[in-house]
Amino acid sequence: MAASSVIIRRNYPYLQQQLLAALGNSSVVVKFICIVVFLCYFLSFTDSAVDVMSVTPGYLLPPNFRIWSAFTYCFLETHFWQVAVDILTIGLCGKLIEPLWGALEMLTFFAVVNLTVALVSVSFYIVTYMITFDTYVLFGVHIHGLAGYIAAVTVTVKQIMPDHVLINTALGKMRNRNIPLNVLLVTILFWIVGLLDSTYPCMFAAGILSSWTYLRFMQYHSNGSRGDLAESFTFASFFPNVLQPIVAVVCNTLFQFLVRIKVCRKPVRKYDVGAPSSITISLPGTDPHDAERRRQIALKALSERLNKTELIQWPSLVNEESQIKASSSKTVSFSKMPSEHETKSVGKSGQSGGSLIEKQSSTPSTSTPTTEGQK
Repeated sequence: MAASSVIIRRNYPYLQQQLLAALGNSSVVVKFICIVVFLCYFLSFTDSAVDVMSVTPGYLLPPNFRIWSAFTYCFLETHFWQVAVDILTIGLCGKLIEPLWGALEMLTFFAVVNLTVALVSVSFYIVTYMITFDTYVLFGVHIHGLAGYIAAVTVTVKQIMPDHVLINTALGKMRNRNIPLNVLLVTILFWIVGLLDSTYPCMFAAGILSSWTYLRFMQYHSNGSRGDLAESFTFASFFPNVLQPIVAVVCNTLFQFLVRIKVCRKPVRKYDVGAPSSITISLPGTDPHDAERRRQIALKALSERLNKTELIQWPSLVNEESQIKASSSKTVSFSKMPSEHETKSVGKSGQSGGSLIEKQSSTPSTSTPTTEGQK
């Protein structure tokens, strides 16, 4: 506790700066979630509050049937650094995701992901109990926190900007599409070392699956389509390039099976026969709306950067035209005036012409007396 308090006290200014920057222009929904997560942290010091608010796999089932815990577990954190990570993540959603989706869609995504993470995690521990017959898995495990929603945010960032480079390393480039799987591996490693509870990797994996399923097949768009069927957002794209063909075969087989039992639907193709050039095919999630949705992040960042710089005063076109006319009139007037060299040459030519005339006039006067003398 002493070491953690020293670390928190040392990094408090930085955390405060990041928190204020993240929540500066956020909506009421983002601020409300952050305040609730911060206040529920103080309830974690009492065991009774942890038992009531967190999801316990054995108590979610009948006869106890604690349904409310599936809606309250996400607001409870037992470590302050987890509270800081949760608030920064929610603030990132307010800056990155909410301007594209809106507050209502972001709240819907928050509720769907957290509810699905609770159900998937409980199912995982029930299957674990059926294999090991350990009652601690049912009644000793407490599921709480926003680990599943943090995983959902990484999936959303992958969907919006998949090829954005984060870090350049000697081994290669770290892109947004590599974040979900890498962070999952890091959480598993921290669980093996003992830095995280066993529920954290389970919730993170459930968050990746639930958020990808919602964004891939269920999310409703303003143009009437559902999901995002882009090739850059397939489930195989989460894995390295070497493993993608194998994962794609398994995922396609499972998807065809779900289509046959009518759990999923086939992608709907729309043919625009009245197109002027040729027949165009549009898939849900691959129309220009999705491309524009991905460009909004770059445009937003560019506008924020331009707002910080000073406004540049561009010269008016009227002044430019007047200056051009004035310069052209000056050049014309100067071209009409003779140059100094021309005046000198003209003067010299005039003088030479006068001397020639004088010579011509003097020549006959000298020749006349000679002719008379000869006669």
